[in-house]
Formats: sequence, C-alpha cells, structure tokens
Amino acid sequence: MVRVQTVSPESFARAETFVWSAARVLDRHRHAHLFADGPAAPVLAALAAYRNPDGGYGHALEPDGRGPGSQPITTLTALHVLHETGAAPDGVADYLDSITAPDGGLPFVHPNAADYPRAPWWQIADEYTGELLTTANLAGALWRAGVTHPWLDRAAEFCWPRLESITATHPYEAMGAIRFLDSTPDRDRAEPLARRLGALVRDSGHVRVGDSGAPADGYAADEVKHPHDYAVTPDSLARHWFTDEEFEHSLDHLVTAQREDGSWRVDWPTWTPVTELEWAGMHTVDTLAQLRLFGRLAG
Repeated sequence: MVRVQTVSPESFARAETFVWSAARVLDRHRHAHLFADGPAAPVLAALAAYRNPDGGYGHALEPDGRGPGSQPITTLTALHVLHETGAAPDGVADYLDSITAPDGGLPFVHPNAADYPRAPWWQIADEYTGELLTTANLAGALWRAGVTHPWLDRAAEFCWPRLESITATHPYEAMGAIRFLDSTPDRDRAEPLARRLGALVRDSGHVRVGDSGAPADGYAADEVKHPHDYAVTPDSLARHWFTDEEFEHSLDHLVTAQREDGSWRVDWPTWTPVTELEWAGMHTVDTLAQLRLFGRLAG
C-alpha cells in the first residue's frame, strides 16, 4: 500500500493559528463553520457586507478587484461561500442577467472597476463581450446550487458551442469549463466534452503531471496547475483525466505546500501586501476543505 501525505493534527493547528492571526473576518467564520461546528449565521452576516443592491458582490471580496461595484468573478466567490453554508443564492441570477453582454456571456471584468485599484490582469476589454471562463464558472455554480432561471439558458447557449469547438485554451478557462460540465443537467452532452477537454489540457501542457507541464504563455513561473486544481471534488469529471497515481501525487504536493506559518498560498502573483494575506486566508480555508473531501486530514 502506497503511503500518502496527510495534514497532521499539528499541521492543522498551524493552519488554524494562521487563520486566527491573519485571515479576514469572513474567512475566520468560514473556518469555524467548516471545522469547528460554528453556525452559518456569522458567515452569512460577514458575506452580506460585500453585497450590493443590484444583487451582486464587490468591495474586494475577490481580493484582486478593490472597487465597491459588483463584479462577475467576485460574485462567483460569494456563490462558493453560500454553497458552503447551504444558503440559497437569492437574486444572483437576476444580477447576472442584468449585466450579460449582447452575445449572451459575461465579461471577466465589468467596466465599473475602471476607477478603482485592481490587479494588472483585471483588464477592461474595449468591447463589452462575454468570456467562457466567467460564464461557465457562474453557470456551473448556480446549477450546483439548484437554481433554475432564464439566465442559465442564455449562459448555456453561450457556452455549449464554444466548448464543442474549442481547440485551444488556458488553465483558468479550462477550470471554468470543467465546473460547467460537472454541474450541467445535460450529462449526455457533458461527458464526451469533458473527455475532449481533458485531452486538450494534457496535450497542451496545462497541468503538472510528473515532469511534464509548465506555465501557459503569459503566466508566472510558479503558476502551474495540478490535477487537484481541475478535479476539485472526487466526483468531478476531471478526475478521469488522471491515473490514481497521478492524482494521489497531486494531493501529496498540495499537503506539502503548506508554509511554515501554517498557510497555503496562491500560485498566481500577488500585487500588494494586503491581497497576499487576504488570498492566503481564503486559500488556506479552501485548501483544508478540499483536502478533507479527499480524506487527507489526519485524525
């Protein structure tokens, strides 16, 4: 039997100390809810501070966008938190419908970010058009939450032809696409497309497997994605892209990536000290939750 790496009780305690020392109030409450039987109400109360009257979320909930206005990707972060607590994403689909581009998709960055600090890669496009990364991620999150709404039909009509004709991608787009395929009700359509997407990801070197894989063009040297970045849950269609040995090695890597201060850090660049810590708190809670899903927390 192959011995796998697990987060020991001592390592978990170091992660917990980091959360209490450096994480935002929201992520402190998330940690308590997920790992200490804490109630959901404080999580939802903290999340509500990031919500806007239009039904979306802003105010740097997604640390790379510092402006107050609602953003699609920031709202995706909110959906993740709502799912953790079992809360319904009321009004979110209406917000997404209100900002959908004429082509049926959602932009990566809404123009309301123009006058506020943001990461260098939060570029506002010259034309207001949809992107697969954004639209697929948000549709997948709403399906996962059990939402039915006309916007989901529009989003699906935007995503399906792009997935069926895809010949090149990048890691973040592929991760959004697999979230869409994991959650769509159309399973017969999703499964063959997931196999094609997995082959494209592997053939393009967009995943670190053994000695293969490298950052995609335009990404930082450390920004290499691993099997667990695609298959974030055991039942993901992306799990079939990798052998058991490859996937277990990926989880071993994730366990051992914990820093001395107890945190896990994101692999993309952090452009200010505050965003580095905000991402670290969020990512540490996310990583512990994922490792627990895969049975990698000891004790």
